[in-house]
Amino acid sequence: MRVFIVGIAGGIGSRLARRLHADGDQVDGLYRRPEQGKALAADGIEATHGDLTSLTATGLADLIRGTDVLVFSAGAGGEGGAEAITKIDGDGLTTAVAAARLAGVRRFVLVSVFPEAGRDGHVSDTFEHYIDVKKRADVELAAADLDWVILRPAALTDTPGTGRVSLAPALIHTEVTRDDVATTLAELVHAPEVRRTILELTEGPTPIGTAVQRLVG
Repeated sequence: MRVFIVGIAGGIGSRLARRLHADGDQVDGLYRRPEQGKALAADGIEATHGDLTSLTATGLADLIRGTDVLVFSAGAGGEGGAEAITKIDGDGLTTAVAAARLAGVRRFVLVSVFPEAGRDGHVSDTFEHYIDVKKRADVELAAADLDWVILRPAALTDTPGTGRVSLAPALIHTEVTRDDVATTLAELVHAPEVRRTILELTEGPTPIGTAVQRLVG
């Protein structure tokens, strides 16, 4: 299977790329900084250097043509303020959806965010803008004529994955490891029966493969 990851150098995208590569999938993706490409290449992953904020839909379509699944895990990540959030998390998603249509890529998986995220009061001054942009991106993709999946992970941690999660249309916001998000995405990439649905993801008791197969069933 050919998978293209927009945001392949990020905390989730890089983990997903390594997982898919280890499973024998053909992996490509978009990264911005040369050192990110070197780190990916060290793991045997040949990705594409480019800037999502300057690519046109046609330009991105040329990169993803022949792809089976497009995964969008790009995000401003707190860099560049509200303008970067709009350009990457918002406009970038618009570009990717248009590119998928142009390239004939039907399956589109978006990494989004819990609507309840950050409600403990300890957030940046751009956080509400971030939540608004992510919500609008969800709405845009959900209206698209693609086989989309929107995955909303809970608060992300870098502790080792457990291989167990809760995965459902609605959950109480807690935490989840980036490892387990990546593993869940890898399972969803290989489960085309799971389509046109919004899923929330938290730590939990269910093996990830079982959680995804329950959705298939």
